[in-house]
Amino acid sequence: MISDWVFAIVLFAAALHASWNAIVKGGGDKLLTTVLVTTSAALIGAIVLPVLRQPDAVSWPFILASSVFQIVYFVLLARTYQVADMSQTYPLMRGTAPLLVAIVSALALGAHLTAAVWIGVGVICLGILAMAVGARRGNRTGVAYALANAVVIAGYTVIDGLGVRRSGAPAAYTLWIFLISGIPLAAWALRTRGRATLAEYVRGNWYFGLIGGAGTLASYGLALWAMTVAPIAVVAALRETSIVFGAVISGLILKEPVGLARFAAACTIALGAAVLRLA
Repeated sequence: MISDWVFAIVLFAAALHASWNAIVKGGGDKLLTTVLVTTSAALIGAIVLPVLRQPDAVSWPFILASSVFQIVYFVLLARTYQVADMSQTYPLMRGTAPLLVAIVSALALGAHLTAAVWIGVGVICLGILAMAVGARRGNRTGVAYALANAVVIAGYTVIDGLGVRRSGAPAAYTLWIFLISGIPLAAWALRTRGRATLAEYVRGNWYFGLIGGAGTLASYGLALWAMTVAPIAVVAALRETSIVFGAVISGLILKEPVGLARFAAACTIALGAAVLRLA
């Protein structure tokens, strides 16, 4: 159902996703760091798009809808990391979404998923949610933001899983989403924080934005490409192995507590990934 090559690419995308999330979490100002990431991704898109084949017209409603979801996603992400640990909220955001995607794919989109695929999806979700339960308790606001963002993630995953298959140009489809969503986020930051504050933050942190922007583009672009050659629910669930990479980054770099319970949850996620690979 999914080749070795696609399997490896989705795992690489998962590692990139955890990395750029850690950049946002580690930033002094979570909103401005998020804006640096999205603006960098938008600039990369503006530079590269002219030389790419453009998406087919039928995919543009999906691009526009996804852009709206992406704007909400990034705002919620910044607010979540402002009030809670990545080690707690990242599993909630990434762990709930694939379950929602699988349900929507099966019930609303008519996708046929084998029993083995459902087992793999379930095991991955179980591991990620177990990691969330084992995390130290944070404030309820952070948890609420994380769960709300899980719904948003599931929404744009389904939208893009359908849209990218209609686009005929996965790379351009991805870049247009980040270009369209990056502009209003930058304008909002300029309006709420002021030009002087934004300029000062850019001077001291531009390299984080550039790395994060390239990371988020590559991560999501590779995942969307994978959705053109493999079932949406399978790719969405496998990509959530980013929580394993997130756990390592949270412990080693962000210095958040990662104990035995989280390690066991990470092993559960890896088992779910193996089940998907063999499905």
